[in-house]
Amino acid sequence: MVLVSVDIGGTFTDIVVIENKNVSYYKVPTTPKNPEIGVLNGLKKYLNGKKIDEFLHATTIATNSLLGQYGLELPRVAILTTYGFKDIIEIGRQNRPELYNLNFHRPRILVPENLRYEVHERTDVNGHIIESINNDEIENIEKKMLEKGVKSVAVCYLHSYKNADNEIRTKKILENKFKNISISYDVSPEPREFERMSTTVVNAALSPVTSQYIKNLENSIRDFGNFDIKIMSNAGGLIFSDEASEKPVNIIESGPAAGVIAAAEFAKIMDIKNVIAFDMGGTTAKAGTVLNGNFEITSEYEVGGSSHHGRIIKGSGYPVRFPFIDLSEVSAGGGTIIWKDSAGGLNIGPKSAGSDPGPVCYNRGGKYPTLTDSNLVLGIISDTMSGSDFKLRKDLSLKALSTLGDPYEISENAVKLAILEMARGIRLVTVERGLDPSAFTLFGFGGAGPQFAVKIAEEIGIKTVVIPPGPGVFSALGLTYSDMRYEARKSYPENLESDFNELKNKLLGKLKNPEFLMYADCRYYGQGSELTVPVKEISRDRIFEDFENIHYNTFGFRLNKPIEIFTIRVFGIERREKPEIKIEKSNKKIFVKRKAYINGEWTEINVYSRSSLIAGENIAGPCVIEEDGSSTFIPENWNAHLGKNNEIVVVR
Repeated sequence: MVLVSVDIGGTFTDIVVIENKNVSYYKVPTTPKNPEIGVLNGLKKYLNGKKIDEFLHATTIATNSLLGQYGLELPRVAILTTYGFKDIIEIGRQNRPELYNLNFHRPRILVPENLRYEVHERTDVNGHIIESINNDEIENIEKKMLEKGVKSVAVCYLHSYKNADNEIRTKKILENKFKNISISYDVSPEPREFERMSTTVVNAALSPVTSQYIKNLENSIRDFGNFDIKIMSNAGGLIFSDEASEKPVNIIESGPAAGVIAAAEFAKIMDIKNVIAFDMGGTTAKAGTVLNGNFEITSEYEVGGSSHHGRIIKGSGYPVRFPFIDLSEVSAGGGTIIWKDSAGGLNIGPKSAGSDPGPVCYNRGGKYPTLTDSNLVLGIISDTMSGSDFKLRKDLSLKALSTLGDPYEISENAVKLAILEMARGIRLVTVERGLDPSAFTLFGFGGAGPQFAVKIAEEIGIKTVVIPPGPGVFSALGLTYSDMRYEARKSYPENLESDFNELKNKLLGKLKNPEFLMYADCRYYGQGSELTVPVKEISRDRIFEDFENIHYNTFGFRLNKPIEIFTIRVFGIERREKPEIKIEKSNKKIFVKRKAYINGEWTEINVYSRSSLIAGENIAGPCVIEEDGSSTFIPENWNAHLGKNNEIVVVR
């Protein structure tokens, strides 16, 4: 059996091939305008005519489309909504993302005013239909939308989460002329009209782009066998490609989620309960926590907005009410550009050189120095990219860095800035969640992650770092560890047992012999936000008791008020067989010496080949451990050894 896993990043496309438990992995340049071409090129080069039995995928196509990157254009989207509510999508919550910035611009409105249509229909707060839709009115709106070149339609009626009859009937009428229709009851059946409408509109905008991409991908790789494409969702599980096409809000954070899954699964193998997953690639760095073997899930995300040191700025993007793995993300990757402001201060990011043209040392036309150029100049990475045939041009890096000042001083300071920035991102998912980072083990991966992981751990007080096998493609490996995972939800449940069973039955049609995880979003009456409570027993009293305990642990107090269940959720999980990871070993210890610029001085350090390390043998820093796709830097006062699962364990 041949299992292929592909993770498309901003700079590189990672490909993992597992055949009879033997693991091979490769990195090929991403082709941003047509991502499927990079995938096809890699498969042709490395599969050698073998047929694929299972294909797993993570992609950034949804996020890139919303950001308008790589020439990806969103289609014309229209909204049908209850009479009097067409401007909800523009009014929003009146958040002020940058209170004192007079030049702040809100994200572009995905649906202009002339494509918002009001429908004479009404459902009350209890789900009773006061006014049904008029078929002639819907057909008249349909004609207007066709005349204006609308390609995708969002339908979001008031209180449809309680009764979706008007939305469903509207969809049936529009299906005669439109292929892409998103109704809020299917996408986000929850209260809060703005967030529900925003989620539905985002889904409608992404649906044509995502479905076309998936179709192109399926067509381009069809010669490799007859198989279904399974795609990583935001919630940390795989879904089938048809679900991703219909609900692309499922895959907005597809790639980053895979890295957390990989860290969680590998931590179980190592019997480690608390882990920080740190994934640094060519464009960004992501961090997420695994607590007692479980990753954290959040129910709201803002896509396409800006962030401040990894913290999403509310109101700067498009709210999406959907399950996401709780992550922080900062603009610090190997391709992050180093620059000086008008006052002469050194800065990194948020712009990245990406894969085209890439860092200056790639010799592909890049003009601005990056963190990769800095680590090359400092001697942290070699000019052969860990043994590949591709040579990095140190002379070009030195020339570009020299435009900012002394190249070695600039490089060292830029790396320090990157470490501080990434440490802030990790504190967001630990300290700001009431967690002590020193009680965690840091898993460093991604192409650039191992270069920085130990220094970041040093910055935030973590004493143990693990560099897993194949760190450069670890997110792609995470796909192979993942299970099929679907979600269903219902707001304001009346009968808990029957409503939970209703959600389970919805998922039974999509999964074979699933396990179920149940959750309830609860709050005190009068509160504006909820806390998610794992449901261990379908009992209101037990759920309320657990809610009060979680509320106390989170905020330090309880209220003498009634509690309500806002929304219930069920995750259906279909377990997949997990692969074994094997790394080829060398018969002899291989290392060379080279000079590295550390703390303002040139120091001769040992450089080891990871494949030649002997399990249990201690290696003292400062040194570098190289492998295909990545390099691990071990600073002074840290010691490393190879663990029994082929992981590098670094201890202070």
